[in-house]
Amino acid sequence: MLPQASTPADPVAICALPGADLAAAVQGVQRALTTAGHVGADEAPAVARQLVQLAEHYGNHPFTPLEDVRRSLDVDRASFSRLLGFFGLIPQLRHAVETGPAGKYWQNTLLPLERRAVFDSALAHKPVFPYIVGLYPGPSCMFRCHFCVRVTGARYDPSALEPGNAMLESVIDEIPAGNPYAMYFSGGLEPLTNPGLGSLSSRAAARGLRPTVYTNSFALTERTLARQPGVWDLHAVRTSLYGLNDEEYEETTGKRASFGRVRANLQRFQQLRAQRESPIRVGLSYIVLPGRVHRLLDLVDFIAELNEAAPDRPVDFLNVREDYSGRGDGRLSEAERTELQEGLLAFEKQVSRRTPTLNIDYGYALHSLKTGADAELLRIKPGTMRPSVHPQVSVQVDLLGDVYLYREAGFPDLDGADRYIAGRVGPGTSLAEVVERFVSDDRRIAPHDGDEYFMDGFDQVVTARLNQLEADVAAGWGDARGFLR
Repeated sequence: MLPQASTPADPVAICALPGADLAAAVQGVQRALTTAGHVGADEAPAVARQLVQLAEHYGNHPFTPLEDVRRSLDVDRASFSRLLGFFGLIPQLRHAVETGPAGKYWQNTLLPLERRAVFDSALAHKPVFPYIVGLYPGPSCMFRCHFCVRVTGARYDPSALEPGNAMLESVIDEIPAGNPYAMYFSGGLEPLTNPGLGSLSSRAAARGLRPTVYTNSFALTERTLARQPGVWDLHAVRTSLYGLNDEEYEETTGKRASFGRVRANLQRFQQLRAQRESPIRVGLSYIVLPGRVHRLLDLVDFIAELNEAAPDRPVDFLNVREDYSGRGDGRLSEAERTELQEGLLAFEKQVSRRTPTLNIDYGYALHSLKTGADAELLRIKPGTMRPSVHPQVSVQVDLLGDVYLYREAGFPDLDGADRYIAGRVGPGTSLAEVVERFVSDDRRIAPHDGDEYFMDGFDQVVTARLNQLEADVAAGWGDARGFLR
């Protein structure tokens, strides 16, 4: 499924995609090598073929240790080191990796963290302030979603609100300048159930931060906005959709008539942000369930309906994910793969017709599937979890000040999650101090069976990358660790 373009694509730049003309890519690399005088004409074909193999591999399998690839190419260490050097001299090869089936891993997560030297700090066990901080301010949630790990009925005592919000303000004040997207509001529980969310948003904005709130939007009412005008200081509101009608919503959330209320809230929010000429962004998250890919067309209709409420301010973005990869080996069956590909093609045609300004992020697996490759998500298990975790990269802070090391662990009363609390922020103890103590004391958490469910997709990607980097360093490839930097 190669990209369609008005002019022919450079075969080298697309050599990682399924169906690519690898022979033409090899010829292109060969010309680049010989023209620049990097290698002689006699060895150029072999070197070019190996470079294309490198691009094809890392464009599809970004977490492979370098030593494993060297062995698969059957070259000695000196020759492999030379290949890595040549690879960096041909920009089209790097482009092929970054835009290949696994390109979203590189573009969305790996390379941005590399550019900030975040992985270096984690590998060196250096105590630095987390690159991303999630604040979980919600004291409760009105839904009982069947997929959620939340303990039924679990909530924070109302007495925790005032001191908890003061503590969260102190965390906001700690966040270093220079990274406006360093924090977000999520949960845990529903952020909009906290009457202080608006004040927290305003405080973050005053510090130059641009936070997004991840919400179900059930409480995104005009009354809430009137009581909490600081909500307008958010960078974005991202609403998780649990269906496209009241029946689907009730089946998932356990709450009757909830879809109708969420839809009305979003329509009114669209109108209000247009009236206020507010720069706040509006986005949605939607999960494609097995057998329901056809519902994507209804999703486009729903977004078009929201756009009609404010024609000059259409919905900004949509994150589409799928749960098809919840298979034993993480792979799709051929029938499911075909179903999804055909459904996505029909979906994109409908988007271009009805919501052409919508920015769509398909995530890791669906992006791979759209290119024609197998959709396969990472499978981190207890045996590959890192006892030192990665607080230099990301932590989450709940209403009590507990600092959780994984994003899906920050739920009150969740069995086993307390083992993944690095410490507690409170009077006399900052977030920076919690992280420094955890790292400096070399705390280790032995994973138990099932602990992998405390990790979300981001945690899994970070863990896989750190494991890969450690393997590269241990094998003597420290200078080239991770392949792309």
